[in-house]
Amino acid sequence: MIFSSGSLIKARNREWVVLESPEPGFLIARPLGGTDSEIAGFDTTLETIEEASFSLPDPSLLGDYESCRRLRDAIRLGFRSSAGPFRSFGHIAVQPRSYQLVPLLMALRQDPVRLLIADDVGIGKTIESLMIVKELLDRQEIKRFSVLCPPHLAEQWKNELFQKFHIEAELVLSSTASSLDRHCGNRSVFDVFPFTIVSMDYIKSESRRHDFIQACPELIIVDEAHTCTIQGQSSRGGGRQQRHYLLQQLAQDPARHVLLVTATPHSGNSDGFRSLIHLLNSRFQDFPEELSGEQNRKHREELARHFVMRLRGDIRRNFPSDSTFPERLESDIDYKLTQTSDYQKLFERVLKYARERVQDAQGLNQVRQRVCFWAALGMLRSLASSPAAAEATFRSKLKSITASRPEEVDEFNRGNILDEDIEEISESFDIAPGAETTDEPDSDSSVNSGSERRRLLDFAHAAAQLKGDKDPKLLKTVAHVKQLLAEGKAYRPIIFCRFIATAEYLAAELRKRLPKETEVIAVTGSTPPSERELKIKELETASKYVLVCTDCLSEGINLQHLFDAVVHYDLSWNPTRHEQRAGRVDRFGQPRETVKISTIYCTDNKIDGFVLKVLLNKHKNIRKTLGISLPAPSNTNSILESIFQGV
Repeated sequence: MIFSSGSLIKARNREWVVLESPEPGFLIARPLGGTDSEIAGFDTTLETIEEASFSLPDPSLLGDYESCRRLRDAIRLGFRSSAGPFRSFGHIAVQPRSYQLVPLLMALRQDPVRLLIADDVGIGKTIESLMIVKELLDRQEIKRFSVLCPPHLAEQWKNELFQKFHIEAELVLSSTASSLDRHCGNRSVFDVFPFTIVSMDYIKSESRRHDFIQACPELIIVDEAHTCTIQGQSSRGGGRQQRHYLLQQLAQDPARHVLLVTATPHSGNSDGFRSLIHLLNSRFQDFPEELSGEQNRKHREELARHFVMRLRGDIRRNFPSDSTFPERLESDIDYKLTQTSDYQKLFERVLKYARERVQDAQGLNQVRQRVCFWAALGMLRSLASSPAAAEATFRSKLKSITASRPEEVDEFNRGNILDEDIEEISESFDIAPGAETTDEPDSDSSVNSGSERRRLLDFAHAAAQLKGDKDPKLLKTVAHVKQLLAEGKAYRPIIFCRFIATAEYLAAELRKRLPKETEVIAVTGSTPPSERELKIKELETASKYVLVCTDCLSEGINLQHLFDAVVHYDLSWNPTRHEQRAGRVDRFGQPRETVKISTIYCTDNKIDGFVLKVLLNKHKNIRKTLGISLPAPSNTNSILESIFQGV
């Protein structure tokens, strides 16, 4: 007798369900009510295999309450396991929301699957991507997969896979490389372990990239995919370029499934966005610069088959029954700088000096001109952040730059000053920039003279005197935090700063100015990734607490169970960074019905005023590239240049 896949058989005194079998005369089956670990093989020529049969129910045997309840539960679980066209839903420990099925339905229409999942922060992109993986595994369309992610998110991916999808994956990190090599011997780790979570920064290097390309599984998930874009004519060899080159090589395999996951596919730079979608389909490279207008409808429709992006408002409008997100209460906290205040006086002195420095540099070569420009801009940004960051900047030398073209200087500094291209969000990006630009302080040039060094030290001393009661931004923030902690149901805030010096200074001042029972901790890029979650977990025992941090916690870390308010102490110059920060608390699973998001800024401060313009223009550029008609944005660099022209 021939038994097809799905047939019920009786053998070895129990019932089994037949699975897909490799050859005639041999059956693979799983026992009814058993697990995958009990799957067995049967040689039909050696064993007696019968078709399973079950007696019809006897209506006279009603049974007791407990047996009826078990029958009801079995029927409910049975229907859940069949779950329509999806084979995997009976084997996952999460109840997906209806909007989370959209990427899965899009994926099942593709071969290979090439998707950019760019839903809003906190909507559930991890669940959406892993549902696709689990479905393809259960359909036996793939047998292996890898998750490429930043190293500090690897453990979180491992937990999500195991707890919600019953998949045990191996971590491939710099810290696990030695033990994996010993275990695998001469074989590739990707051949030995079918499911892996790989640090992108570990695997991108020249020595490891080729092995991964050769042994790469049939499917890859790329988390925080925006860190793998290239923007314009980037220099060769940078970390971002290495990541993009690796993905480019992997995407060239026409059979490989690629899932790109990011909440920020477009940060205002069209070149970066194009380099991302090009990984999905090479035809996208020939798309026009702008996708707005009726003439580009076909292009937008083609892109839409590979690109899913829903904001919180889209979910509430189209899936009202799934709108379990908290209500966001936003507020702007504007502080003032009076003309007679010491902070305003120092700001005017530094602004005057910055303009002089840029103007004096006009006589130098173009490379030195750009170095002076970025040093002056970094100096002003640090002063707008805090007296502590300003003091650190005035006392530090600008990081050494080896460049032959002014464009290389711009590329080197753009990420850390403008927040446009932060590659290592968890490392040293939050260190305050330096102000001194030369190794020859006694040069005849006014830019390089020893008097410039003395002037910077004078600024550092003046900034140090502004700490505490002379810092209006600090005082305004302390009052706001006290209000958050004292409300009827006290909020638990996270305060995001741009620089380590600012975060440590603010945390120290809050400890002195808040009630003693309030626990205040600081987490920055100087805190090892392995210790960050442990420090945060310590707050669980406190009745009231405040977390002060830099953007090392703005991506990929779920904090909604401990916090329900975000304070932007420093304006980010990247419009997506604010949403990433807010997404740590405003996300699926937040137990509170409302979250508070506050922004501290000073329009009297020319830097904050110009940053607001930058954010507005970048936002326009994002919408324009994605096909929404808006007036052409102003040039961001021209706005920044105008700071030094007295506009």
